[in-house]
Amino acid sequence: MNDNQPSTSRLAHSPAPPQPYELAAHLAARLCHDFISPAGAIMSGLDLLNDPEAQDMRDDALRLIAASSEKLVALLAFDRVAFGASAAAEAFDPRELEKLTRDVYAHVRADLDWAVEGDSLSKPIARVLLNLAQIGAGLLPTGGVARLTVTPAGEETEVCVRAEGAKARLRQEVADGLEGLPLGDGLGGHWVQAYYLKSLVDAANGAIETEIGETVITIRARLRQVAG
Repeated sequence: MNDNQPSTSRLAHSPAPPQPYELAAHLAARLCHDFISPAGAIMSGLDLLNDPEAQDMRDDALRLIAASSEKLVALLAFDRVAFGASAAAEAFDPRELEKLTRDVYAHVRADLDWAVEGDSLSKPIARVLLNLAQIGAGLLPTGGVARLTVTPAGEETEVCVRAEGAKARLRQEVADGLEGLPLGDGLGGHWVQAYYLKSLVDAANGAIETEIGETVITIRARLRQVAG
């Protein structure tokens, strides 16, 4: 069941799909938005350390710098796989992907239930998994549990995030991105990751399904012929 099927009239009046350079600009803006917060916090901590009138806040400044540095490094390592080429790697150890994901979830309100098994995941599956993981955290702005699974089934592999929380929410721009629709009203940073995920799934001859309940949102990506 897909509760986000766009109406025929909406599709008929939708603007043209974004050009590659537009998509690249939205992705760059999304990454800069993610990085600027911890980078700015590091600068704030350094300013406190250099302020002779704020020496009583030295310990607080050091804690702020340490926490923000950890967040920035976690995001950089995660995004290198989720969005980048990640060197020449064509397969990934699920345990390494779990560490990348847990390091990012340490800085969000949602909890992670990592239920991914196996010894190796192909690059397409790894990218879909990490993007679903980050989208899953966004579905739970006030907290909850995001469960991640990868299930081979014949020629297909299903990558799934099940986000459960009292205020689970699927933003309209995320729903649009998952449908492959251009950005309308809403935040480009939320839309572009969902649109990018849809592009990854399309490249793997797959499809995305979304189920929305009162407290549970499930997103399944089915990919063909890309099992690890």
